[in-house]
Amino acid sequence: MKKIRFCQKCEKYSLKETCQICDSDTIINAPQKYSRDEEIAKYRRQIKKELLIKRGIL
Repeated sequence: MKKIRFCQKCEKYSLKETCQICDSDTIINAPQKYSRDEEIAKYRRQIKKELLIKRGIL
């Protein structure tokens, strides 16, 4: 089963390794499995906050 991939350049989703729109490489965009004992939760929340600030939402 293929995982969904994401093009960071044009922000489109695809199942292919290269974007069909801009021909750049795509990355796997699957979230990490949730765990109550997650050790990297603070880093995940920090990255999400920075992304929201960058987009002007926060």
